[in-house]
Amino acid sequence: MPSVLIKTYGCQMNERDSEQVASMFLAGGYTLTQDEKEADVILINTCAVREKAELKALGKMGLLCARPAAKPWVVYGFMGCMCQSRAQSLFRDIERLDVVTGTRHYHNVYAICNRLLRSRLGMNITEPLRRGAHICEVGEVEGFQNEIRDHLPPAGSCTAFVSIMQGCEMRCSYCIVPSTRGAECSRPAQDIIREVRELVDRGVKEVTLLGQIVNRYGKDEPVVDGKSAFVRLLESLHDIDGLERLRFTSPHPIGFREDLVNAYTYLPKLCSHIHFPMQSGSDRILQLMRRPYKNEKYLRLCESMREARPDLAITTDIIVGFPGETDEDYQETKAAVERIQFDNAFIFQYSPRRDTVAAAMNNQICLRVKEERNHDLLETVNRIATARNMALVGTEQSILVEGPSKTNPDRLQGRTSQNKPVIIPGGTAQVGTIAPVRITECTGFTLYGEVTTD
Repeated sequence: MPSVLIKTYGCQMNERDSEQVASMFLAGGYTLTQDEKEADVILINTCAVREKAELKALGKMGLLCARPAAKPWVVYGFMGCMCQSRAQSLFRDIERLDVVTGTRHYHNVYAICNRLLRSRLGMNITEPLRRGAHICEVGEVEGFQNEIRDHLPPAGSCTAFVSIMQGCEMRCSYCIVPSTRGAECSRPAQDIIREVRELVDRGVKEVTLLGQIVNRYGKDEPVVDGKSAFVRLLESLHDIDGLERLRFTSPHPIGFREDLVNAYTYLPKLCSHIHFPMQSGSDRILQLMRRPYKNEKYLRLCESMREARPDLAITTDIIVGFPGETDEDYQETKAAVERIQFDNAFIFQYSPRRDTVAAAMNNQICLRVKEERNHDLLETVNRIATARNMALVGTEQSILVEGPSKTNPDRLQGRTSQNKPVIIPGGTAQVGTIAPVRITECTGFTLYGEVTTD
């Protein structure tokens, strides 16, 4: 029985796409493996948002293809965003590479690799393969959103990602995603509802809806009774028996209307956490970034959501060192962080991405200044986040128990509705259940607790 290894870099969307590809290989009779020497097909799902992720993927594939050819028939392939932006040039970088498939061809990966492997196994496999097959599929696919098929979360998982749309049309000046993921396309609501029901039947308790700008789902559909297509989808999923928790990521201030804020007042399964990218607290920098809103609008949206759901945790993305960012611009970002009191923030030093407007801008910021601002803002975020977590010590929280702790298999880990990780003693709760836990300790970003009983 042949085996496939899939390694994933990048975002949750990539993780979900890898799960879809894995499920297709399993359906075709393959086994999944993490052993590079055992695999007959090796796939790397790539990210192009930051240069570091691209370099990791290229380095890893280069090492794999340079190994002694103990199994010369092995199929090597790249998938995802880097393929969409680099396409045929990847074959020049790595000669033995066989397959390059873009973001709209995940549904074809199994068929391409399986056909190639079977043709090779029919050859004289004692002869080393000197060159890759060089199969490249990165073009547009009409109706590809309808090819987002059922996927297989990790065995025993009580959580799952569900892709509801693909693509982005915002064209932020620093971002390569619109050219790698293409135009926005939404899946039919009935397909999403069916998929979630099937996941729940397999034991999934929590679903996270994914989209590049998830709240623009169904943007071309009419508003009904004051509710967008996205809010109506949330309501439909909320009604599914057996689904305990519902999340979504990541929304954009554009299209974030009152109906979505109000959803936090009447949909209890909607978790008390939102990841809401701010990027900058300076209106001048937001304009250069082509983020079409003022920072005050973003801040008021955060405050409105906390009014609707007082225990809401808000996390964000912030870029420091964007071209032309002055000390005053940076201080405005820092002031916005202090005002909202984020529960956490992912801070990135700006790095140019090819074929983006920002990469050609004047006034690029030197590395030393970017590092200083990154370090300073990280200290601010960590101070606020630690204080917010420390305030939970002594309180009772409900956690979804997800499985053994990654650092200590004798303990269990779960997350609160606010997406805060909690470690509890092993054997005190069943995986896949929601357990009441009294928080006893906090070590910055990790909480520790004990299951309470009646």
